[in-house]
Amino acid sequence: MSGLPLSLIENYLWEAGFWHVAMIGRGCKLDPKLISALIKRWRSETHTFHFPCGECIITLEDVPLQLGLPVDKHAVTRSASFPDWGAVCYKFLGAILDNINGGRIEMGWLRDIFPEPDNDSTELERIRYARAYILEMIGGYLMPDVSRNLVHLRWLLKLVDFRAAGELS
Repeated sequence: MSGLPLSLIENYLWEAGFWHVAMIGRGCKLDPKLISALIKRWRSETHTFHFPCGECIITLEDVPLQLGLPVDKHAVTRSASFPDWGAVCYKFLGAILDNINGGRIEMGWLRDIFPEPDNDSTELERIRYARAYILEMIGGYLMPDVSRNLVHLRWLLKLVDFRAAGELS
């Protein structure tokens, strides 16, 4: 995603519980040597880091501390299946991609179709842009697929009401 989220959609990101996620990596300089050192200390057999002072594991408690995502609310557990994902896409984003692959859309399409709203944009345009922005976060680094280029439209069904989305883990 390009840059910081716009102030025009900030309230939607807060309401949906994605503001902190949108701030991941902003103003943070990655140190390749540090990342390399961590990789060398990772043990895939035990899913832990091995340090001179002992073992370290990433737990569910780390998620709200590092990402600002809630883990103590209602869980998203059911899979969504729709016969017509194009209709879902049009209803919640206002546009249809010609090539919807099993409910998945290309994130490049989201960037191309949804330009950043300006002060003259309608509230509906801002809401659609916020949904596309959140979809890009989900498909980009929260729950990426193997290609890191596709995101499933089922997440749109959870983003219909930002207030309700903010009540989910």
